[in-house]
Amino acid sequence: MTRKERYQYILDYFRQEMPVVTTELEFGSAFQLLVATVLSAQCTDKRINQVTPELFLHYPDAESMAQATPEEVFELVHSVSYPNAKSRHLVAMAQMIVSDFKGQVPDNAIDLMKLPGVGRKTANVIQAVWFGKAAIAVDTHVYRVSHRLGLVSSKADTPFKVEQDLMRYLPKTEVNNAHHWLLLHGRYICQSQQPKCAKCPFDSFCPKLLNNSKLV
Repeated sequence: MTRKERYQYILDYFRQEMPVVTTELEFGSAFQLLVATVLSAQCTDKRINQVTPELFLHYPDAESMAQATPEEVFELVHSVSYPNAKSRHLVAMAQMIVSDFKGQVPDNAIDLMKLPGVGRKTANVIQAVWFGKAAIAVDTHVYRVSHRLGLVSSKADTPFKVEQDLMRYLPKTEVNNAHHWLLLHGRYICQSQQPKCAKCPFDSFCPKLLNNSKLV
């Protein structure tokens, strides 16, 4: 099966089985999505969704969070991974949004990545989920699944290279959905240590590049 045929088969399956898909994070605004995404780094969406309701009750927007101290934010997010660093990033991020962007979350990767705690993956999530732009965020799930299913070259050994390979083959209109399809497949089926191959609809042609995938 050629790589093009792989894409066609996999995309056809997800179009049929998961026609409507989006992030599992819960949010009510661009700022809240940004906060939730920053918090979700190396942490589960389930945990973040347990933390953010109380956080957003106190700090629903950039203006309110910009007035907080990292210590105050820490008290509300201490159960997530790396809470000290994330608390500092969130306050500094909110302050920059207020001072440099008039309280509005920017809609482009260059400006988003100027914000403390925001890297390319987070910037792409915001562009895709909130602003509807064709951008794919490569997290550990997308990276792993892309390699295991043979969607990217074995030379694509960084998240950015995986992103470039995926963008080369994915139809522009389906880039955003493809991010969620691959992420959810990695989260629930093609797991890192114990992939559920018996439940995988792609098992019959999966290259099973497990040694490669364990690098993530």
